[in-house]
Amino acid sequence: MTRTICLLIALFSLPLSLYAEAPLRVGIIGLDTGHVVAFTTVLNVKKPPQTAGATVVAAYPKGSPDIESSVSRVPDYTEKVKAMGVEIVDSIEQLLTKVDAVLLETNDGRPHLDQLRPCLAAKKPVFIDKPVAGTLSDAIKIYDEAAKAGVPVFSSSSLRFGKATQEVRAGKVGLVKTGSTFSPASLEKTHPDLFWYGIHGVESLFTIMGTGCQSVKRGISPEGTIQVTGTWGGGRIGTYTEKKGYGGLAIGEKGEAEAGKFDGYEPLLYEIIPFFRTGKSPVTPAETLEIYAFMEAADESKRQGGAEVTLDSVMQKARGK
Repeated sequence: MTRTICLLIALFSLPLSLYAEAPLRVGIIGLDTGHVVAFTTVLNVKKPPQTAGATVVAAYPKGSPDIESSVSRVPDYTEKVKAMGVEIVDSIEQLLTKVDAVLLETNDGRPHLDQLRPCLAAKKPVFIDKPVAGTLSDAIKIYDEAAKAGVPVFSSSSLRFGKATQEVRAGKVGLVKTGSTFSPASLEKTHPDLFWYGIHGVESLFTIMGTGCQSVKRGISPEGTIQVTGTWGGGRIGTYTEKKGYGGLAIGEKGEAEAGKFDGYEPLLYEIIPFFRTGKSPVTPAETLEIYAFMEAADESKRQGGAEVTLDSVMQKARGK
């Protein structure tokens, strides 16, 4: 056997993970959240093997004119991503001619449906950053229209993919009987209360509890902050509380474990890039919509003075039934 043949055999025996992935051109819509700087830094500067071949190549910067934090951030974030080799374009349509996949990062959930539609027409897979939409009704339309177009989309907070949270999800304590998570919950008047920032802790709660929440009641914690308690099938209870920082506790059949910590943005990107390549979402539309129904039901409970509100009722209302 010749030396050349031996080298070829050795080469083709290497794990596939060691081969460079095909180039993946990523575009960004919206430069008004710190996520765009964090994501671009990982993909264009750090370039970990888990995101091999993926590069942010273009961005459409427009933010929301009636949200001050959006207006003020765009110029700075635009310059920061430009410095990492990203081309700034004048329209979503122009962006779509240059990319294979899209990070929909506009911090305001209200324009997401309209911003998504050209992506669906262009058949580009899309990750939609939180909040997926500004209303539960629009969130439903997003997933309905994506399914009809046959285009993969998914949305998630980065908190879902924290190591401890994923260990609970994978069965570390068995079926979770009682789950509690916390996160900040700064409010934005244009969105339901928890959509804007409380989504982080609520996403962690659903990651450890799973789907099957039937109803919620909103109250006030001993510290005077937002507290929402959900009842799952079988009498399982999950509670979200507004607090500083991120964390939580899962109590299950096999003991208890911490959950809800923030482990950075890399774990989320390690899910987004394979999703772009395969079209397989790590989070089902049903689970994401249940999360947003939970948060909408919490607002309805607030309007009703803390009454118990079913998720089915808010879903039916959002669907116009």
